[in-house]
Amino acid sequence: MATVTVFDQSKKEVGSLDLSPEIFEVEVRPEIMHLVVRAQLAAKRVGTHATKTRAFVSGGGKKPWKQKGTGHARAGSSRSPIWRGGAIIFGPSPRSYEFKVNRKVRRLALKMALSARLSEDNLLVLKGIDLPDVKTKRFAEVAKTLGLEKALIVFKEVDNNLLLSARNLPGIKLLPADKLNAYDVLLYPKLVMLESAAVSVQERLK
Repeated sequence: MATVTVFDQSKKEVGSLDLSPEIFEVEVRPEIMHLVVRAQLAAKRVGTHATKTRAFVSGGGKKPWKQKGTGHARAGSSRSPIWRGGAIIFGPSPRSYEFKVNRKVRRLALKMALSARLSEDNLLVLKGIDLPDVKTKRFAEVAKTLGLEKALIVFKEVDNNLLLSARNLPGIKLLPADKLNAYDVLLYPKLVMLESAAVSVQERLK
């Protein structure tokens, strides 16, 4: 069982926390994390791109010229795909890019991502972040003290002062513990978990 140091927002040691080896010491398999990340990105695609086929292009109802005797090639419509302004053959049509990944696989990928951050020493557990008011400058000072440039901060209880102070800071994302996923963990090189959030994530993934 791994034990990590718990810090306060001024990066002073205030305690320790035991992390479950079933969650934070899982063997990392890149192919599983790749599958889950690909599925999450695919689900975000809007898929509204479209082109007009013969069924949707307006006009072209009249035969451009008679079948024989003009010297031209045969033509039945001015909206043929080989004509300028004509229809598109095999163009994209609206569709969903989603594909199913089993819940067990998604949970396993999250465990692997958390294990990777711990093994790389890129997991920081904080007792909490207390901001008296909404000030981006105050949160920026805390982030600088903790050495956070590009980081994911996971919390359990909603703190409006923290959320509003951090939302305009580039490179920082706040995420509730119940929304934690492998993609966001892997996207940010530094993972910061408030102690209550770390406990909540362990309870959810056990």
